[in-house]
Amino acid sequence: MTTGTSARLLRLLSLLQARRDWPGADLADRLQVDVRTVRRDVERLRELGYPVHATPGVAGGYRLGAGAALPPLLLDDDEAVAVAVGLRTAANGTVSGIEETSVRALTKLEQVLPARLRHRVTALNTAMIPLGGVVPVIDAAALTVIASACRDHQRLRFGYRSHSGDVTERYIEPLRLVHTGRRWYLVAFDLDRDDWRTFRVDRIDGVPATSFRFTPREPPAEDLAAYVSRGITSSPYPHQMVLRVSASAEALAEYVSPTAGTIEAIDERTCRVRVGSNDLSVMPYYLAHWDVDFVVEEAPDEVKERLRLVADRFARAVV
Repeated sequence: MTTGTSARLLRLLSLLQARRDWPGADLADRLQVDVRTVRRDVERLRELGYPVHATPGVAGGYRLGAGAALPPLLLDDDEAVAVAVGLRTAANGTVSGIEETSVRALTKLEQVLPARLRHRVTALNTAMIPLGGVVPVIDAAALTVIASACRDHQRLRFGYRSHSGDVTERYIEPLRLVHTGRRWYLVAFDLDRDDWRTFRVDRIDGVPATSFRFTPREPPAEDLAAYVSRGITSSPYPHQMVLRVSASAEALAEYVSPTAGTIEAIDERTCRVRVGSNDLSVMPYYLAHWDVDFVVEEAPDEVKERLRLVADRFARAVV
């Protein structure tokens, strides 16, 4: 096999790994060869143990299938850096049971990284400092089962602990997992309650049991991340308010995380935000640190009165 042929095979393998299906003509165009050459190269990959499946016909093409063993992955520079940083983060992350595996995989990857990429990974890791604090840790096996059930449309049954510690049996149709950076949430249709629910994955007892397949329902919202954000930032709180803020949505996002409030852009200079709190006394001071003007659009009378009280107190302090 010539050097040119070997390089072309590596290029072909990289293309097959980058996309699920490839028409033969597209591969030939990318590799700057004819379709017959692509067919011969595919046969060489098969001889090397790569399960490349072919679909005959005019609309046919090639797909890299799953084999008995994991084939070598071909990554470009940015992909290699992203994987290395992701593995290092996973080694100290919120999913239990994968820390040691992540370290082993990271060690293997860093052994083969070119010096220029190793320096990039080192720089990123040096610059990042974990904030710390208590973060719920998720069982990797449970997370894998849930993710697979979302993909394969399989019902799940599990015990679920409420905030007060009570455990109830839940039978659900999972839709999507949403990760906020600190916690994992599962959006699912609760069959017993006949409604959509959002579950904190760290409150699921053990590994869920899979059940029958189901036909997916219409999602409760087009933007599931915003749907979860609304549910975990304001709905559980007794004191809620809606504000029109004199700042862009992007600017306000520097003050309000997705777990603290939901932001809706009105125009380039104005946005609307919904926030909530368990403690009425802290709300004025939370709003004050935004350092932007705002107007209260919706709020209970006791919330408005608290804002007036604090505003008057500060006004008297500088007379």
